[in-house]
Amino acid sequence: MTGAAAETDVPTAPAFTVDGEPLAFLPGQTLAAALVASGRVAWRTTRGGQRPRGVFCGIGVCYDCLVTVDGRRGQRACLVRARAGMAVTTREDDDD
Repeated sequence: MTGAAAETDVPTAPAFTVDGEPLAFLPGQTLAAALVASGRVAWRTTRGGQRPRGVFCGIGVCYDCLVTVDGRRGQRACLVRARAGMAVTTREDDDD
């Protein structure tokens, strides 16, 4: 198909925002999986030493992947399934 009709046949990937920027994801992905798939392997730093952190264990045990989701602080990105329209922030002062 060519022209405008072909452009409307392409499905739009769902997306959420990370620090105000849209990020597309695949259905069933966690926030951490979507972040890593986009090339972002670290999104916070340690309080002591400012060392980068992202996904470490991937099963919710280590708390290295904390983010704020829709205003709820301290959410583990490896456990939260991505949903269209979610607002995710990674600022250090947004999570405990």
